[in-house]
Amino acid sequence: MKMMLAENIRAFRKERSLTQEQLSEALGVTAGAVYKWEARLSVPELELIIQMADFFDTSVDVLLGYEIKDNRLEATVKRLQEYRRQKDWDGLAEAEKALRKYPYSFQIVNASAALYRAFGIESGDKALFQRALELLEQSRLLLPQNEDPQISDETICGRIAETYLGLGETDKAIALLKAHNAGGQYNHEIGNNLAQSEHPEEAQGFLSEALLKHVSELVTTINGYMNVYFNRGDHASLQAILNWGIQLLLGLREADKPNYFDRICAAFLAALAGSQFLSGQTNEARGTLIKAKELAAFFDASPSYEESSIRFITRIEGASAHDDLGATAMDGVCKAISQFENEALTALWESLIAQENRHE
Repeated sequence: MKMMLAENIRAFRKERSLTQEQLSEALGVTAGAVYKWEARLSVPELELIIQMADFFDTSVDVLLGYEIKDNRLEATVKRLQEYRRQKDWDGLAEAEKALRKYPYSFQIVNASAALYRAFGIESGDKALFQRALELLEQSRLLLPQNEDPQISDETICGRIAETYLGLGETDKAIALLKAHNAGGQYNHEIGNNLAQSEHPEEAQGFLSEALLKHVSELVTTINGYMNVYFNRGDHASLQAILNWGIQLLLGLREADKPNYFDRICAAFLAALAGSQFLSGQTNEARGTLIKAKELAAFFDASPSYEESSIRFITRIEGASAHDDLGATAMDGVCKAISQFENEALTALWESLIAQENRHE
């Protein structure tokens, strides 16, 4: 509860054009008492507060100007999250109040742990990390209450591992991440910390798996954005996301060796050409289609599905590459073009193919 009594006494007094001395005379107190009230150095007795409210023709609650916080569980959780987002350190005291009120609430314990961990990361204060660790361990016990599908025992263990890192206990962190690495979700964390530990030789395998996984996820994400922007008719954004994705994939090429992502990149180039064509950029579309055709032909001449042919990636046991683009990279280009369902675009593509066949 926040009190605004001092501010309101001053505001009501000035509203009536009274000096502190004049108000003190009206209330039968000293001018010094009024000064202290307005300076928050003291608080008037209840009888005087009632007398002032009557004098100012207002109610006691308005004079007090109190703001009662919504202390229900859901509102408290949101408030703790906002303290974290705003980097407001007052949130730590708020978290401890909430923990006293809701000691067995997963939401409160989890939100408080996040607050302590965030401020621990920013300040490097190990006491904050230690408190975060206590709360995270408590949240695991309360996990059956959780209704957030993005939170699981694995994700909480990941946060515990991060907290161990803040405490300087790297080996504990790595061991915990390895034990809860379902689907390789912590490969990047394990690899990064191994690279800085006494076991850097282990790092590259985890980093390779992480890079391959994240790039594959980015390809899917870019494809999703592409469909969103196409449906909106936002070709500027569509071309921007495709250009970014193409540069990303081309950066994974090892010298002049073909790799699996060339297939994806060729299809992205075809999609970019389609967007350019529909935007009236006919010459640009033609040039982009030529690039797509050349890249697809380059891959198809010596197709490689080995992950070790991708730059930065080492051999990954059991890895394999699959997509629905077709048997060849050129099939993928044709499929990308056909999805625009534009006869003029298809005709342009077919003319480029025919031109190449004539040269052969």
